[in-house]
Amino acid sequence: MQAFTKLDGLVAPLDRNNVDTDAIIPKQFLKSIKRSGFGPNAFDEWRYMDHGEPGMDNSKRPLNPNFVLNQARYQGASVLLTRANFGCGSSREHAPWALLDYGFRVILAESYADIFFNNCFKNGILPIVLPKAEIDALFGLTEYTPGFKVTVDLAQQKVIRPDGHAIPFQVDPFRKECLLNGWDDIGLTLRHADEIKAFEERRRVEQPWLFA
Repeated sequence: MQAFTKLDGLVAPLDRNNVDTDAIIPKQFLKSIKRSGFGPNAFDEWRYMDHGEPGMDNSKRPLNPNFVLNQARYQGASVLLTRANFGCGSSREHAPWALLDYGFRVILAESYADIFFNNCFKNGILPIVLPKAEIDALFGLTEYTPGFKVTVDLAQQKVIRPDGHAIPFQVDPFRKECLLNGWDDIGLTLRHADEIKAFEERRRVEQPWLFA
């Protein structure tokens, strides 16, 4: 996966609590196990005026003008600002796939559902937990400041506003190391490729009957 070190990103506000994974990527789009191609259907039922189905040409579907992420000022956002219990509901890994494919690398929220939180780290998204007061302030700044951006520094574990106000955040050291180096579960295994190869070669000599 792509390494995460530091991001200067446009912030998009989704002012809702309890956003579940079926809202992030509806169930009809779960037929593929590829990690790409889900972005056009992220938040599908809120984003479009019609009912989406796999194979539809999303570029021809009518957009919901009242959905915040459809506003021109938030196009190209890489930081999603939201509320409490984000990613609740089912444990589908397609939810972070859809958010990543949409363009989000960072999520700022008061809290997350545990499985979704874990899946974000495994797919290169940094989910940050911030106090409600800081989230409230960020919503106000995002609403009244067109083009509002923040800097997210993973090494320093800080979210830095344009006015210089730095908000510290906590992150598990192992997860931090994996993101900084771009190691997903497969990448972690491949770090030991030489040892794995040596073990297999030794086993062929010591237990040849397994390979007959």
